[in-house]
Amino acid sequence: MSIGTQADIAAVQMMMERFGLTVADLGTAAPTETARLAPTFAEFIPAAIDRMPAGRTRDHYCTYWNKILAQPGWGERRLDEPTTADLQVLCEQIRAARVIRRSDRGGNEVVRHVIDALRKLYKHAEDGRLIDPRDNPATRLTKPKRTRSNRRALPTDLLAQLVEVAATTGNAPELDSLILRLHTETACRRAGALALRPQDLDPVQSVILLREKGGTQLWQPISPTLMQALCRHAEQRGAPASGPLLRARNGTPITRRRYNHLFERLGKHLPWVLTHGISIHWLRHTTITWVERHYGTAVAREFARHSQTGGGVTGIYTTATITEVALAVAHLTGQPHPLATESSDRHGSSRSPAQRE
Repeated sequence: MSIGTQADIAAVQMMMERFGLTVADLGTAAPTETARLAPTFAEFIPAAIDRMPAGRTRDHYCTYWNKILAQPGWGERRLDEPTTADLQVLCEQIRAARVIRRSDRGGNEVVRHVIDALRKLYKHAEDGRLIDPRDNPATRLTKPKRTRSNRRALPTDLLAQLVEVAATTGNAPELDSLILRLHTETACRRAGALALRPQDLDPVQSVILLREKGGTQLWQPISPTLMQALCRHAEQRGAPASGPLLRARNGTPITRRRYNHLFERLGKHLPWVLTHGISIHWLRHTTITWVERHYGTAVAREFARHSQTGGGVTGIYTTATITEVALAVAHLTGQPHPLATESSDRHGSSRSPAQRE
């Protein structure tokens, strides 16, 4: 043993004596600290929920965090215990336990959502310095490929059948007809319709404020007929200015279940609805496809309230105006729109911007 090594050992022994440590203490200190810092899933998930602002994003993650807690033994496991392989098995367990719906395509989307939820949970743990980013097992999870959607635009005759059955069956045909017209004219998402309030209506310009996923808030032109129907519905059902507009006869705001019941009923009268798993989102595909075919990609992207950069860098410079969207609505509904003036018709002039200056 060299002189330097003996001196090093003597220095370490002196420090250990000064702090009252033994060799056993050195071997157990780190694991004890790790065990103290790493909470269980059952302990940490409520804390993660509290950190997130209320809204659909938090509700979405809560759905899949609760699925994790529902798996036997996972609530008691600590965040630093599972390996990536363990988490992959967890994803498959949740896939196997999923509710099989009409639109089910093997559960790939369920696994993708579980992985997103796990990564969000472990990111909260990283931010709280509860785990080292290098030890995060969720980052190495492999997502299954997205399954191509079966949704597509409905032919005019099938759309007419949906509207007719909704208007002639059920306990609230007027409400169901209003729902279908709202989605057909605006291509709004279900969450956008449920979030619509009387104060979001502008009858003068015939536009409504749609608040949808990602915090998107955009004014969408609608026909004067639909505007009158929405205003009348809000007044008759006693909807407060800042409350949900769409309501049942007793004045209670409708929920997502109204849509489920509507399409279950439509499926009883129209077998093809059940065969293809038709839902309200098919109307969004139908309308946006029609707009794209008649008015081009830029107007369709704005009509759908998609990101301006959806068409690449050029999309930033070719964003459609609300006037162009209003023109599409006027054509779609066959009704004049206050914002769709003749002078603003993009088909009404062949002059270039330079010629018009």
